[in-house]
Amino acid sequence: MTVTHAAAAPPATRTGAAAPEPAGRTRRPRGRRWATAAFHTGASLISVVWLIPIAVVLATATRSFDDIAAHGLGALPHSFTLGAFRQAWVDGGQQQALVNSMIVTVPTVLVTLLLASMAAFALSRYDVPFRRVLLLLMLSGNLLPPQILLIPVSKLSERLGIYDSLYSLIGVQIGFGVGFYVFVLHGFMRAIPAEIQQAAVIDGASPWQIYSRIILPLARPALAALTSLAFTWIFNDLLWAITVLRTDSKMPITASLLGLQGQYVSQWNVIAAGSVIAAAPTVLVFLPFQRHFVAGLNLGAVK
Repeated sequence: MTVTHAAAAPPATRTGAAAPEPAGRTRRPRGRRWATAAFHTGASLISVVWLIPIAVVLATATRSFDDIAAHGLGALPHSFTLGAFRQAWVDGGQQQALVNSMIVTVPTVLVTLLLASMAAFALSRYDVPFRRVLLLLMLSGNLLPPQILLIPVSKLSERLGIYDSLYSLIGVQIGFGVGFYVFVLHGFMRAIPAEIQQAAVIDGASPWQIYSRIILPLARPALAALTSLAFTWIFNDLLWAITVLRTDSKMPITASLLGLQGQYVSQWNVIAAGSVIAAAPTVLVFLPFQRHFVAGLNLGAVK
């Protein structure tokens, strides 16, 4: 007897029932789509508003003085020249000022982060007496307004014999920055699991080896974020520069930019070119550290 098997028919569906959507596709609510569109539109408008002053400064820096005098500062460019950059770089003293800023900024960032990372390692990984008191003192020191310390810092640098020298500016920047960096790095290093350090101790690693080979690589996102922030803060600082320095040839780029504005009062193209020169190093430093900077912020938010 031969038995034939009929193909199984699909189950009957009700008339008017909606067919199921393909797997993997989700339909977002209409209100959520409108919210996403509004967010992107608002972010785009804010970005345009943020970029307009930068575009105006760049356009002004590449215009000639005769073009600005004839058509006005807000008119469309009718000329293109890089002479204002040469005038600001050579005649305006921006070249020497940029060298002074780099001499102050690079050693200050390296020394400050080195001292801060060592102090944060000790305070976060070991039972240091009065650990919380030390952290609170470092944090409270950063809460003081710097204006009330201008005269004491100036007098102290005179007593030490380093007034009107780049060494005094380096010392001031290190002294006022290390406390904040210790406080930030302490939070990152404290979140590192203690089992990693215990395994290194069992393997015979010394405290210096634990610090240099284990803790520092794990804290690299935080160090990269602080590097970009510290470079920006120190490079753009004006208050401490005019407090402990007096000679024009020793002024950093921000103080030199003030002198440039006084020297070229009506030549807006030269002033704009000097502003671009002063802003370029911080942009060039931030771009390589951008990925680590965002990772450091996200890591701090999660922790």
